[in-house]
Amino acid sequence: MTPSELTVRELRVLVAVAGAGSFSGAAAGLGQTQSAVSHAVRGIEAKVGAVLFERGRGGARATAAGDTAVAHARRVLRLLDALPAEARAAGAGGAPTVAGPLRVAAFRSAALHLLPSALARLAERHPAVVPRVRMVREVGAGVAGEVLAGRADIGIATLTHADDDLPAGLVGGLLLREGYSLAHPAGHHAPRTLPLIDWAENCDSYTRDWWAAQDWLPHATVEAQDDGAVLSLVAQGHGMAILPDLSLTDAPPSVTVTDLGAARPTRGVGWVTTPELATTGAVRALVRALRAQRPART
Repeated sequence: MTPSELTVRELRVLVAVAGAGSFSGAAAGLGQTQSAVSHAVRGIEAKVGAVLFERGRGGARATAAGDTAVAHARRVLRLLDALPAEARAAGAGGAPTVAGPLRVAAFRSAALHLLPSALARLAERHPAVVPRVRMVREVGAGVAGEVLAGRADIGIATLTHADDDLPAGLVGGLLLREGYSLAHPAGHHAPRTLPLIDWAENCDSYTRDWWAAQDWLPHATVEAQDDGAVLSLVAQGHGMAILPDLSLTDAPPSVTVTDLGAARPTRGVGWVTTPELATTGAVRALVRALRAQRPART
């Protein structure tokens, strides 16, 4: 037997077990018995030639092989879901109708300040597309990891340099390059003497070299959950922060934003998807909407 013999039903079982974290939970969601799900998983593992789930009292946890298999299963199922609408669009005599669900993952400031107007433009041109947006922290695998795992069709992610610097298995493009600035309480006579406020998602890969060269920057003594909390703490006079442009959108009057000069750090913000999903109508439509509102800049 080979992996090519896997059925759509088996792919759905894989995804259900991974999502529920147990055979019993997957069985309930699929309307099957636990023994049927367990039997199906054993058959899938035999076809694949690898153990996909660790069984235990705590349920079923995907192994490394399981994570890979589930990610592929999600992506195959998503393409199967898109197949009817894409085929109808290709065969239509007039303008193709773009329809169906669109799963979008984005980091917080992009979800708040970049996506809404793009989704409004998408809804105006393609009202049959139903977007589902999830905010994802840019730590660990981050937004790109959600797309690779098959949990999102397209992601708005931070990019190290440009659209040619993407994780393996993804395609995408640069939407904008945002700079970092110093944010501090308005009216403070010596803002650089204030405590530094930071958060886990502050992408040190973009700021590391610049940060190391700044003798005036202390180690962060205040850590917040996200950039919104950082900005709120700055607004209330608790310290200063180094924040990117999107995070500083609509900064309150109690915050002064100071340019850090030509050598300031920057980061790219772009869209990422898989090569196969990049050809689907809904993904292409959202990419067009994103590009229309925020052209790439340096």
